[in-house]
Formats: sequence, C-alpha cells, structure tokens
Amino acid sequence: MTQRPQDESADAGREELREHVEQTRADLGETVEALAAKADVKGRAQEKATAVKEQAAAKADELKSKADELKTKADELKTKAVDMAHQAQEKVPDPVKDKASQAAERARATAAQAGRLWHDTAPEPVQHKTAQGARMARDNRTLLLAAAGAAVLVWLACRRKG
Repeated sequence: MTQRPQDESADAGREELREHVEQTRADLGETVEALAAKADVKGRAQEKATAVKEQAAAKADELKSKADELKTKADELKTKAVDMAHQAQEKVPDPVKDKASQAAERARATAAQAGRLWHDTAPEPVQHKTAQGARMARDNRTLLLAAAGAAVLVWLACRRKG
C-alpha cells in the first residue's frame, strides 16, 4: 500500500509533465507560425498591395463623388446664368435690341474680313492654335453666352448706380 501513493504522485507528475509538453508544443507552434508569417515576404507584400488598392479605390470613389457634386453645382450655376441672361434680354428695350442687332451684323462683316486677312497673312502654327481656340469657344458656346449675359447684367447694374 505504500507504493500506491508513489504511483499516484508519479502519475500526477507525468500528467503535469504531459500538460507542460503540450503547452510548450502549442507555444512553439504559435512561434513558428509567427516566424513563417514574417518570413513570407510575398504574402506580406500582397496584403500591403491589397490594402493600398482598397485605399486607392476608396479615394477614387470619394473623388468621383466630389466631382459629381461639383458638376451638379456647375450645372445649377449655368442654369442660373442662362436665366439671368434671358431676364436681362427681356428688360432691354426694342430700340437697343435693334441697334445691337445692327452692330452685331457689322461686327460679323468686319470679323469675316479680318478672318480673310488673317488667313492670308498669319503663319501656319498660329492659325492652328487660333483654330483650336475657336473650336473650344464653339464647344462651350452656352457657357460663354451665359458669362456674356452676366457681364451685361453687371454693366447695366453699374450704369444705373453711376
């Protein structure tokens, strides 16, 4: 009967030793996994690339949203400018409209004459750049007309105050 207590203490020591070994194995496994993760440069680079890609996509979405907001505001301003130009045209008396029409016709004739003279005397590179500017003006005609209308309104307002 005296051997049983020794067997029990030996069993308890073995069990404790087994638990200690299992714990050590688990700790070692975690350490090995951590070292393997640090040694996996390609994997870490892919993770970083994915993170950067996600950030870039988020930033692109944010910028697109801001661009859409700015376009909406620009469209609103354009509409307001066109409305103001129409209002200004409605307020202009008929004799002034007639004089403006005559002046516009004279300006067209003078512009045509100047265009012919320009074509005959200007160097080719300068003509090319001028043609590009004219195309841009035609493409943005509404915006230019709205700006001109706004300028007329400002001129009329300043004229009335003075």
